[in-house]
Amino acid sequence: MVDNFDNLDQMGVSASNLRNIMNSNFPQYKSEEIVVTFDGGTTNGIGDESGTDNPHTMFTVTGVIELSIIAVCTTSLVGDSATLEIGTALSTANLIAQTTATDIDEKDIWHDASPDSSIELTSVITRKLVSQDIILTVGTADITAGVIKFIVRWAPISSDGNLVAA
Repeated sequence: MVDNFDNLDQMGVSASNLRNIMNSNFPQYKSEEIVVTFDGGTTNGIGDESGTDNPHTMFTVTGVIELSIIAVCTTSLVGDSATLEIGTALSTANLIAQTTATDIDEKDIWHDASPDSSIELTSVITRKLVSQDIILTVGTADITAGVIKFIVRWAPISSDGNLVAA
C-alpha cells in the first residue's frame, strides 16, 4: 500500500502522526487559555478568600473531557499565608495541588505544591478525566496581587464533552 502523504515531511508531519490525527478514535485536542488577575484586597475580587467569587470558576465543563492544565505565573503572587489550588467542586486540589501563593513567582510553571522553575519536563503534565467545572480556590488568606495564565489542552470524551473559558 502506498500513502499519498509524500509532502508531509516538508510540513513537519509524519505519515503515522497524520493517520493518528485523522483517526476519529484518537483524541482531538483543543486548547483554551485564560489569564487570572488576583485582586483579593477588593471585596469579592478574585483572590478574596471570604468573597463570593471563591471558589472562582475558570472553565465550564459539560459531559466528560480529558485535559491537561498548565499554569504560568506572569506576575508574582502576593498574599501573606494564602493558599491556592485548582480542581473541581468534588476535588478542589486534584488538578494542581494546594500551594502557598507567595511561592508562585513570575515565570514559574505551577503544576504541583512546589512551583520552582521556568523549565519543567513534559512528564509533569498529567492527563485527567473531568466532568465538572474547573475552579480556583483560595484558602487561608487573600491573594492581593499577581497574575497567572492557565492553559488547558483538552479533548471531548463523551459526545457532549466540552470546555469553555468562564
